[in-house]
Amino acid sequence: MINLNKAISRAKSLPLAVLLLLSTVFSAVSTAQEILHQPWQALLTQHVSPINDGHSSQVNYAGMKTDHVKLTAYLTALGKIDKQTFEQWPAPKQLSFLINAYNAWTVELILTAYPDIKSIKDLGSFFSSPWSKQFIPLLGETRSLDNIEHELIRGDNKYGDPRIHFAVNCASIGCPALREEAYSADKLEQQLSEQTIRFLTDKNRNRFTEDAMELSAIFKWYGDDFTQGFRGSNSLSAFVLLYREALNLTPAQQAGLKSEDMATNFLNYDWALNAAR
Repeated sequence: MINLNKAISRAKSLPLAVLLLLSTVFSAVSTAQEILHQPWQALLTQHVSPINDGHSSQVNYAGMKTDHVKLTAYLTALGKIDKQTFEQWPAPKQLSFLINAYNAWTVELILTAYPDIKSIKDLGSFFSSPWSKQFIPLLGETRSLDNIEHELIRGDNKYGDPRIHFAVNCASIGCPALREEAYSADKLEQQLSEQTIRFLTDKNRNRFTEDAMELSAIFKWYGDDFTQGFRGSNSLSAFVLLYREALNLTPAQQAGLKSEDMATNFLNYDWALNAAR
């Protein structure tokens, strides 16, 4: 005869067992990613410092050059991840991997000329930009920074998150800060949120009056990315409104954004190297 109490007890314990298993698997995946990106984390912690009341950061490229062996080892480890493995990862792990790769390879590009460089644009030519150089072995192909950003990260709006523009770093003063820690799957939401607020509230690069927005040129170059429904925002004004509290927008400013009546002007972009001075 079946013991009803035991059967019920076993049925109740099954979801918990499954949850524990999933938790263990996720923990293992998270730990593996932390190990992969730990060298980058160490380099960022040591050589990137916040400035401008925390809105920006500066990079000690001389220190990065001293630790170039560590950076090279990290980039080599990234290059060993094959595309099939990558495609099996959950989206947050993929995206954090790609952002870290973009930022680390950008530092590597700067180091090819540092200290004889004033801007990342110095590494390009009349016929080719530094972002179009194919020098990055990643996911089975030799890629450019453009390919990582526009195909892997932004392509087909795969990740549906315009906040990536405040995470990838172009080694310039006008760019959103290079974060002082590596991106990780388990912290990605918090990190992207913090980077967005960090950049939007920087009055050197984004300013709001009662009837106009003066925004970074990033919002001009990638304007369409902010109109594709992220958290219900289908316009740049609607995206800005998501951060009305952080920006301390007045009721009049909020009303102007909601009605799309606020004029939008874009500020000049500072391409000077974000090097420690």
